[in-house]
Amino acid sequence: MSRVLKVLAILLAGLILLVSVWFWAALSWSYSSGERAGWVQKLSHKGWICKTWEGELALVSLPGSAVEKFYFTVRDDAVAQQIMKAMGKRVSLHYEEKVGLPTTCFGETRHFVTKIEITPDIPLGPGVSLSSGAPSADGPGARAPAPAAPALPASR
Repeated sequence: MSRVLKVLAILLAGLILLVSVWFWAALSWSYSSGERAGWVQKLSHKGWICKTWEGELALVSLPGSAVEKFYFTVRDDAVAQQIMKAMGKRVSLHYEEKVGLPTTCFGETRHFVTKIEITPDIPLGPGVSLSSGAPSADGPGARAPAPAAPALPASR
């Protein structure tokens, strides 16, 4: 009987070790990494036991085009605080895509944001940019005043 318990204990320890190595590998290895730019629309702290920051970034490629949403997870509270301070501004989020996490306890998405940068200007073309702040008459992207119409000769 004690021999059976030893074998079961060894098998259980091996299974726990195997699962631990799987989680460590899935969390430390990234399938891909990249950046997405847009405006953070939502960031909330979610979860019953494992709390993570879940958010969505509105991606707009050209004015007037349909908005695409990028859903992301933040595990670092300091990065989440930086994102909350930048709400309403155009930002660039650096993310790593993690594959193989079996539960949503680590996050609801596969995209884990690790860094944020505020991007003040939106390039629309060579030499043309749109400021992400309030429009300014003399700021980037401002239009030159329209030329005055030629004066008509006075009638006699």
